Amino acid sequence: MDLLIELFSEEIPARMQARAAQDLKKLVTDGLVEAGLTYAAAAAAATPRRLALTLEGLPAVSPDRREERKGPKVGAPDKAIEGFLRGAGVTRDQLEERDTPKGAVWFATIEHKGRPAAEIVAEVLEATVRGFPWPKSMRWGVGSLRWVRPLHSILCILTDEHGPQVVPLEIDGLKAGDTTRGHRFMAPGEIRVASFEDYVAKLKAAHVVLDPTERAGTIWHDAQQKAFALGFEVVEDAGLLAEVAGLVEWPVVLLGDIADEFIELPPEVLQTSMKEHQKFFSVKNPGSGRIEKFVTVANRDTADHGVTILAGNQKVLAARLSDAKFFWENDLRQAKAQGLEAWTDRLGNVTFHNKLGSQRDRIERIAALAREIAPVVGADADLAAQAAKVAKADLSSEMVYEFPELQGIMGRYYAEAAGLDPQVAAACEEHYSPLGPSDDVPTAPVSVAVALADKLDTLTGFWAIDEKPTGSKDPFALRRAALGVIRLVLANGVRLRLDQFIDAQLLKHEIARARADDAHETEIDALEQTLQEIAKHGVFGAAFDVVLKALHKADKAPPTHDGSYLARVRETMPDLSDDLLAFIHDRLKVHLREEGIRHDVIDACVNMPGNDDLTLLVARARALQAVLDTDDGANLIQGFKRANNILAQAEEADGVEYSYGPDVKFAEDETEKALFAALDAAEAKIGPAMISEDFAAAMGAMAELRGPIDAFFEAVQINTENQILRRNRLNLLARIRDICLRVADLTRIEG
Repeated sequence: MDLLIELFSEEIPARMQARAAQDLKKLVTDGLVEAGLTYAAAAAAATPRRLALTLEGLPAVSPDRREERKGPKVGAPDKAIEGFLRGAGVTRDQLEERDTPKGAVWFATIEHKGRPAAEIVAEVLEATVRGFPWPKSMRWGVGSLRWVRPLHSILCILTDEHGPQVVPLEIDGLKAGDTTRGHRFMAPGEIRVASFEDYVAKLKAAHVVLDPTERAGTIWHDAQQKAFALGFEVVEDAGLLAEVAGLVEWPVVLLGDIADEFIELPPEVLQTSMKEHQKFFSVKNPGSGRIEKFVTVANRDTADHGVTILAGNQKVLAARLSDAKFFWENDLRQAKAQGLEAWTDRLGNVTFHNKLGSQRDRIERIAALAREIAPVVGADADLAAQAAKVAKADLSSEMVYEFPELQGIMGRYYAEAAGLDPQVAAACEEHYSPLGPSDDVPTAPVSVAVALADKLDTLTGFWAIDEKPTGSKDPFALRRAALGVIRLVLANGVRLRLDQFIDAQLLKHEIARARADDAHETEIDALEQTLQEIAKHGVFGAAFDVVLKALHKADKAPPTHDGSYLARVRETMPDLSDDLLAFIHDRLKVHLREEGIRHDVIDACVNMPGNDDLTLLVARARALQAVLDTDDGANLIQGFKRANNILAQAEEADGVEYSYGPDVKFAEDETEKALFAALDAAEAKIGPAMISEDFAAAMGAMAELRGPIDAFFEAVQINTENQILRRNRLNLLARIRDICLRVADLTRIEG
């Protein structure tokens, strides 16, 4: 038999419908299966006023079941046994004593007789309705039932070859039946249904399209046809389409005009304003690129074919766009008259984070970092710094205050209006990117410099104040920022020593905190000198030691004893930097997983020198993965691991390190001599390849060792009684290990 359920209510918010339909399906099907009632297929759907679920292939009665339940130990107190008997619903003479590893234990065998499907459905549906996981719910009237909006009726029927049967069920005075209602205005009367197919057909006749995908398809098709007929095209917006499909049961597409006075507004402003306030689709003139019309979706047919509805919509739209036009013109006047840096100054009154200062403080840090990154990415340093200083200026604009999602986009317009360099204007928009895994990555050098500086300052700032992501919580989107750094670096082939920039930026945050905490001026001077030295020495530790040595020599060194401020900084900063780099490496594993690069392959490359150069690291990982995907590469790993294991056991047993060069004159077997020759040939190729960063060639040369190593292990006994031969062969294994480890840390490879 088949089951049909409909929960009919007042309008369900569009954003909740898809999840609610899936929740209904899961809760009901899980409940039925748990009660022993299986099914062949299930499907759920939602409209603004109903959730529907259909199941096919239900048995009329659930099967008989036998359940074995383990009880207390034999000899347990009577109260424990009596409690078990009550819970299992059996008597003492029905218990069976069985031996277990923990002694004799009582077991009960419980027979569950099959029950009619209607009885089980009623129980499961009531539990589902009463415990439904709405994000927000309400009570109404005098009942205790909660639903997203007042629930009016429940349709619940089981249909077999004899016809439909109403499931006996009542929830807070709502008795299940076999009727529903059509469209609120066009067919509000009751409709009696006998099956799911009958339900869908009668709803459509009553001006209700049940399937949200069908409603969305109708909207998109009709909108495109109306626009195309006039030589226009509808701007795609999948999110808006899904939302509008959740607002109507009978979609009627209407095409309207935007008044001429608003057409010159930036298309993004028109699109955002119409989407956010009116749920309108934008219609573009492909010749001019301007938004000149809109599509709205009504929920009913009208005698005048939507003329009255369109007129009302256009009136409301004009009021909304008048506000947007005012914001736009006012912002433009200020941008031209004052320049964008005046807006940036106003951000001094906007807190970014109470431990990281204002938005203007942050902008100053980003500008300084963008200047340092610029030469690495091929950007002009002055332009990069200028772009960073104005990139977030539009946060002070009235337009972005009204529509925060336009930040960056409006920055580009205002920068162009202020006469700034086109590269600066582009960076205002692009420095936020990439925002997600499918977002485009900036390629213009100035944009790349500012985007990297923005994300690195965010990461180092929150690391400095110990606000790292924990579990699934990431309130400051630091995982997204790390992925943004990775994608910017890899997409542009940037050769960037992340360690150096991370250390410098962490130190800037530390200096700002030292000033806020009124640290001694000599300590602040020492940190600022260290900041200058990082550019020369690469990382914090070496730079800090150089500065302290110079200060001691000049007899100006601040206190650095245990417990002093500088001692604490010297102790914690490297760990903080390493932790942030490890976090970026973890994000890199997730990013490269889509390429099919295994996490252990990345680990093997991360454990090599230069692991903060992500472009180098990924090139090495891709080459290693390519080799491991071949038979020679996979088998070489086994040979390497065997050599490494034998060597490690021998070094532990002998208390020595076998790192002296083996001598070919002690080679007895031909395979042993061949391995010497193969290692010489591999080393001659791997050394130059690694220097030139040709990892594919280096990995290929390493993979060629597979045959000679396999043959050597087949023919030769390593731990022979002849100690001279044994030491020489162990040194030969050490040479295998050393040559392979020059390419990657193969000890990290699993399997």
